[in-house]
Amino acid sequence: MQFSHHPDIWQRFPELAAGVLHVRGITAEASVGEQLARFNAIARSRLDAAGSESELPEVQAWRRTFSKMGLKPTQYRCASESLLRRFRKEGDLPSIHPLIDLCNAVSIAFAIPVAALDVAQVSWPLQVRPARGDETYQAFSGEVEHPEPGEVSFVDAEGRAHARRWTHRQSGLSAVSAATREVLIVAEGVHATAVEDTARLADALAVALREVWQAEVRVGQLTAASPVFNC
Repeated sequence: MQFSHHPDIWQRFPELAAGVLHVRGITAEASVGEQLARFNAIARSRLDAAGSESELPEVQAWRRTFSKMGLKPTQYRCASESLLRRFRKEGDLPSIHPLIDLCNAVSIAFAIPVAALDVAQVSWPLQVRPARGDETYQAFSGEVEHPEPGEVSFVDAEGRAHARRWTHRQSGLSAVSAATREVLIVAEGVHATAVEDTARLADALAVALREVWQAEVRVGQLTAASPVFNC
């Protein structure tokens, strides 16, 4: 299995950094309450200090990136901003699956979008690249869409898009489910300290994964100088 970003992405967004985790041993029967409380407390503290998720530098950087891609950032928000917005308004996030809940909590704590993909539902290699327009994307409703030409997506070897508008929305095809046992987790930042922060996020998430599942976890980091993760 290989995960990478297309050279065009690094050229257009040289500030990008990604923390990547390959995880084996996930089950749907797990308690993550202690870990969620820990990360949610960090998110609340950061929101209290900032006043709003839109004031966080990580979110502001993704808004600039979306604008650079020709997208209206208040119409298409990165996943971490959407989660933080809901968390601020409702005081909590809905429970979906222990792994998704944990990834969402880490995402709001660091204000960095985190994607978790079931590796069994991906045809490898997987690359973040501009879409041609003929890729197929399966929404959570089951509806099939096609990314716009040039739209950034996670595209696999069969031309299936596993995201819309980069960090805006994941695919239902590779979403974590009760049957998931092995995942690839990707956390991407484009702010000034993204290299340091995505590394800290990946390490913190790895600790939590081992606490909860005693999972086998391999951690890597992608930058323009080291753009490929093999697992």
